[in-house]
Amino acid sequence: MVINADTKIATILKRHDDALETIISISPAFQKLRNPLLRKLMAGRTSIAMACKLAGCTVEHFLEKLKPLGFEGGELSNKPQKELSIKDDNESREYLKTLGEDQVVRLDVRAMLAGGTDPLEKIMTTIGALKRDQVLLIINSFEPTPLINLLNKKGFSSYVETVNESEIHTWFINQKLIHQNPVPIVTEDSGWDELVSLFEGRMRYVDVRQLEMPQPMHSILEALESLPPGEALYVYHKRIPVFLLPELSERGFDYRTKTLNQQEVHLLIFRESL
Repeated sequence: MVINADTKIATILKRHDDALETIISISPAFQKLRNPLLRKLMAGRTSIAMACKLAGCTVEHFLEKLKPLGFEGGELSNKPQKELSIKDDNESREYLKTLGEDQVVRLDVRAMLAGGTDPLEKIMTTIGALKRDQVLLIINSFEPTPLINLLNKKGFSSYVETVNESEIHTWFINQKLIHQNPVPIVTEDSGWDELVSLFEGRMRYVDVRQLEMPQPMHSILEALESLPPGEALYVYHKRIPVFLLPELSERGFDYRTKTLNQQEVHLLIFRESL
């Protein structure tokens, strides 16, 4: 049988009785195929290319391992090949840092899988019921590559976080949420030293470097609510909070930034009517 990167894993498993053990031997990531339900869910939705991306191996290595079983590597189909979106870009990760608890809908599908139930219908129903500003957090024991690609076609970006070997968090964010307010391009501001001197003796300080998302943004905005006129807020941060900046403008604040290194950024926030 001729196979290529487009071939579904289910097709290979149906073709040869020894294919399962051979595929599992390629990478520890394929051990989950031993679970009958997971095999049913994943194999029919996962191509060789997707499986290799997940396992961190090459398609060529995968095909080579299957040769002794009578499988031959063939050419790819003529349809355009898209880059697989296993883990999405920094935009998704940064957007998640701006969310409150009420904006995250959590769905733990591990019990459903353990009980032999396909969670896809529940997932799609939950996706359809999301409010305009909400995102979906799927908690699973593996990275749901086929689901990521399915929802990507429906306009959702994704971000995957490995908590431990048995807990994987996958966030699904409507791309319209990320791009509804373009993230400003932030460059190093001039006049930092002059402004720090100007506000000497009239600064309040807040350190958010050790806080988890979305607490840094919340802490800064809370501190600004009680900032007296004529004073500035000096912030110690791990990064430039790009999603906070439009909020500052809406509230009548100006700011300056100073990047010390890749792990530390300082911000000076003050009212626009300086």
